[in-house]
Amino acid sequence: MSRIQLALNVDDLGQAVTFYSKLFAAEPAKVRPGYANFTIADPPLKLVLMEGQGPAGSLNHLGVEVASTEEVGAATARLSAEGLPTANEDEVSCCFAVQDKVWVDGPGGVPWEVYTVLADVEHPAGALRDAAPDGGACACATPAEAAGAEAGCC
Repeated sequence: MSRIQLALNVDDLGQAVTFYSKLFAAEPAKVRPGYANFTIADPPLKLVLMEGQGPAGSLNHLGVEVASTEEVGAATARLSAEGLPTANEDEVSCCFAVQDKVWVDGPGGVPWEVYTVLADVEHPAGALRDAAPDGGACACATPAEAAGAEAGCC
């Protein structure tokens, strides 16, 4: 089970949930203050909506949801072997879930994560990651920042 994740910034979460419910003929899998996600079977997509995190309609980040921590580890090894700087987070609380993940920044600094959800939580730890690597508060550092950090990025 893998699916692409698309995280969008929205101004009005309720309005966005109504629109995407109609577009994908699906109800959100999770709704929390300032946050909602949809798990769409066809096409295989995890759509994440984040209220107040950036200009409406802008990209927050991209990702690939995988089934296990082992798949996150395999992605980390593959990306590192390709010479891409990575930042790992184990058992991090993010987006109302506990996750294992690896981050890599694409061209232009667009953050990509490969992650697995370990458990749900009712409150996020830290702030949500900005799409801009130097954009201030984030749930994890950019790969370049993490490489120079002594402690975890959360």
